[in-house]
Amino acid sequence: MNQIDVTIMGQVYKLACKEGEQGTLQQAAAYLNEKMCAIRDSAKIKGTDRIAVMAALTISADLLATKVPGGLFPEMTIAEVKKQMHDMNDVLDSALTPQENLF
Repeated sequence: MNQIDVTIMGQVYKLACKEGEQGTLQQAAAYLNEKMCAIRDSAKIKGTDRIAVMAALTISADLLATKVPGGLFPEMTIAEVKKQMHDMNDVLDSALTPQENLF
């Protein structure tokens, strides 16, 4: 395990990561720092914990709205694919439940 220092909103954090993952972790920390500083600078939210939650929600929403052009469902967002999978599981569960009574 390696350790790296990252700075988020002026606070230094020492983080552990696997060999070869330092760059990715530094990029993630820089992205989080950018989001958190933008929220802080908007002066609408006070408190690091609230800023962190808002940044997490913003990043999560961005991820769920992402489309994967080379993926199996390029026209659907990740959230739409997840909902479709959930709906298919519900259909399978309802179809298989009566079968359980046979055994």
